[in-house]
Amino acid sequence: MDDRQSSAARVNVTFKTPSGELREIRAAVGSTLMEAAVENEVEGIIGECGGSCACATCHVKLPKDWFERVGPPGDMEINTLYFRAHRQATSRLACQIVLSRELDGLHAEVATD
Repeated sequence: MDDRQSSAARVNVTFKTPSGELREIRAAVGSTLMEAAVENEVEGIIGECGGSCACATCHVKLPKDWFERVGPPGDMEINTLYFRAHRQATSRLACQIVLSRELDGLHAEVATD
């Protein structure tokens, strides 16, 4: 059984939504942050392109400490984020963040642009 199928292989993630609500969810290890957000109907995360890094409708901003743990965006993600009007230094696309046990407790703010 892989981590994604095991009910024990879940992590806690907290989203700050555009309306200011803090949404705490449990998400499967191995899924992307975008998949977890869509599955849990997190306000502001649409995932229009299905996770192909093409639309930026899953744009999130991470606190600096979490950004350092998650790591910087790759070239394709940087190009997609380039077109976001309110991109910040810690901006990421949730579809490009694969959840692992090391990311248990992750915090992400849903971008409002």
